[in-house]
Amino acid sequence: MRTAFLFPGQGSQTVGMGKDIIEQSDFAKNRFQEANDILERDLTKIILEGPEEILKQTQNTQPALFLIESVICDLLKQSGFFPSYTMGHSLGEYSALYASEVFDFETGIDLVAKRGELMAWAGEKSKGAMAAILGMEKDKIISILLDVKNGVVVSANENSPEQLVISGDAAAVENACEALKSAGAKRAIMLPVSGAFHSPLMKPAADEFSKYLQDKKFANAKHPLITNVRAKAETDGETLKSLLVEQLLSPVRWVDCQKELFAAGIGNAIEVGPGNVLKGLAKKTVEEFNVANCANWENIISIVEQYK
Repeated sequence: MRTAFLFPGQGSQTVGMGKDIIEQSDFAKNRFQEANDILERDLTKIILEGPEEILKQTQNTQPALFLIESVICDLLKQSGFFPSYTMGHSLGEYSALYASEVFDFETGIDLVAKRGELMAWAGEKSKGAMAAILGMEKDKIISILLDVKNGVVVSANENSPEQLVISGDAAAVENACEALKSAGAKRAIMLPVSGAFHSPLMKPAADEFSKYLQDKKFANAKHPLITNVRAKAETDGETLKSLLVEQLLSPVRWVDCQKELFAAGIGNAIEVGPGNVLKGLAKKTVEEFNVANCANWENIISIVEQYK
């Protein structure tokens, strides 16, 4: 059965994620320890014990999610279950690259740790904000954003036909929320984030990350990966590397990504990682799309039995 692996991004993390997997799998336990050694800090303790305020810090969240998602992916592969396509939401794109064998685990966790560090740094410099807009079409939202004059505000995460996240200067985002509600948006919710991600305010992070990527080796993808920036399947390693820099500044085109995946003949997917955000978004975008969750040991066993 042709199946995609989907990987969630920031916001899906929970304290204690992966605990049962470590208890059941020596491979997982050793991989968590490997992450600690590479990063030279006890990421495992942060994941398993928190507190939540520490885990949700960008510089911790990003390697933590990559770690658990890559471990679940590897356990599925070790059971003989491989993806036909991969796709990840924002940070999740790094797990998708790993699943497509573009780089190894050490490279992947090093990159997401650096990305998280740089995004947190850029967030401190810019004092940006993000907000979720519900119940308004994308084109109308973007048209209204063009009229906001007191700073940068852009589309950041195009999650579903009913939900789009905007990002930019804090004052501009707040003004945009008021304008969008006045124009008929059902809700405009400020998000508890530390920066204006996927916006021009991330340019300092993008510039530094571009330098950091230069000597990193990216292989061609063994499984096609639908990228956030282009919403098209890519396999060329150098192209995938360059798109990671663009991704910091560009919107996550998740609606288009989901439609592209379905158009490629993929009607089934596994959400590899904690939570069920991507499953919910899929149902709002392509009703026929079937997404199963794989967040714990029981899920892994069940999915392998179902899909093998």
